[in-house]
Amino acid sequence: MLRRLMMLLALLAVLAGLAWAFWPRPLPVETAVIGKRDILVTVEEEGKSRIREIFTVSAPIGGQTLRIDRHAGDQVVKDKTVLAEIRPAAPGLLDARLNRVAEAAAASAEAGVGLAQAEVRQAEARLAFLKTELSRAERLAAKGTISDSARDKARLEAETAEAVLESAQSALAVRKRELERAEAALIETGTAEGPCCTEIKAPITGQILRVLAESEQVVQAGTPLMEIGDPADLEITADILSRDAVEIVPGAAAEIVNWGGAPLAARVRRVEPSAVTKVSALGIEEQRVPVILDLANPHEARQLGDGFRVVVRIAVWEGKDKLAAPIAALFRQGSAWAVYKVMDGKAVLQIISPGRRNDDVVEVTAGLTAGDVVILHPSDQLANGVRVTSLAD
Repeated sequence: MLRRLMMLLALLAVLAGLAWAFWPRPLPVETAVIGKRDILVTVEEEGKSRIREIFTVSAPIGGQTLRIDRHAGDQVVKDKTVLAEIRPAAPGLLDARLNRVAEAAAASAEAGVGLAQAEVRQAEARLAFLKTELSRAERLAAKGTISDSARDKARLEAETAEAVLESAQSALAVRKRELERAEAALIETGTAEGPCCTEIKAPITGQILRVLAESEQVVQAGTPLMEIGDPADLEITADILSRDAVEIVPGAAAEIVNWGGAPLAARVRRVEPSAVTKVSALGIEEQRVPVILDLANPHEARQLGDGFRVVVRIAVWEGKDKLAAPIAALFRQGSAWAVYKVMDGKAVLQIISPGRRNDDVVEVTAGLTAGDVVILHPSDQLANGVRVTSLAD
C-alpha cells in the first residue's frame, strides 16, 4: 500500500513538472510610453563645401612661364603678390626643308639689298650730273645764251632725279628690313631675345587653392595657371532628390554635420529651379536638385576648405507638442499601419493613422492616446491577445 502511494506521489510530481514546463509564459518585449513631444522632420544628404568665388589666373599672353614658386595655401594680396612670370618663348626648330627655304629667303633678301644699293648709287650719280647741268644752264641763261625754257627744263630734270634718289633710298630701307626678317627666321632655339618678364599679380586678396602649372613651360594665352579664393567665403552645396527638394524653401534652417567638427548652423539660400539626372551607386537614375546653403557663423568653420565632404540636414517641417510614437513600434497590417498596445498584460493590435515622421518618431493623428504603452520591434511570435511582459519590469 505504501509502495503504491509513493508511486502515485512520484507520478503526480512528474505531471506537475511537465505542466509547469509547458505552461505558456508571457512573452518578454520592449515597450515605450506614448506621449507628446516636438517633432522635427529633416532631409539629410551628403554635400560639399566650396568657396563662393574662385578666380582662375590665366596667362595673359603666350610665352614661357618661369617655374612658379607659390604653393596651395599661400596667402596673396591683391595687385601686390606676383604669382607668375612669363618671358618670350624661344623659336621653334626648323626641319631640313624649312631651313633651306629660310636660307633661300635670306639670300634673296640680301641680293635685293644689293640691287637697291646699286639703284641708289645710280640715282645719286644721275642727280649729281643733272645738278651740274642745271648750274651750267643757269649761268648761260643769265648771259642770254640759252632761253629760259631750256633753263627750266634743266631744273625739272634735276628735281626729278632728286625724287628718284629718295625713292631708291626708301626701297633700300625696305630691302634691309626684309633681310632682317629673313635672317630672324634662321635664329636657332634658345637664342631668342626679348624683354623679361611679364608679371602676373594676384587679382584678389586670399589664398592659393590649386597650382595648375607649376613647372617652367611654354603656354598659350589663356592657359590656366592657378586658382585663388577666399577660404572665409564658404558656402555648402548638396544635390537633393527632387521629391524632397519640393519641401525645401529658401531661409529654412539647416545643420552641417559629420564634417570633422561640431555641428554648424546654416540657412538655405537658394533652391535651384532645374534638376539634373545622376546615377546612384546602385545604377539607378535619380533627379537631383542643387541646394545652396550659407553658414550662420563662418568663423566656426575655419578648418573647412574648398571641396570638403559634409552631411547636410535641412528642416522641412516642425510640429510642436504632437502625439508621437516610436518608428520602431509601427508595422504594416494590410494597407494600414498598426502597433501592439499592452493592455492588462496582453498584446492588443491597434490600427493607427500616422502623420509626419522622422527617423525616430511618427506623429499619430488617430488610434492612440497619451500614456498608452506600445511594443517596440514586434516579432513574429506576437499576435493579438498574446500575454507579454516588459523587459523593464
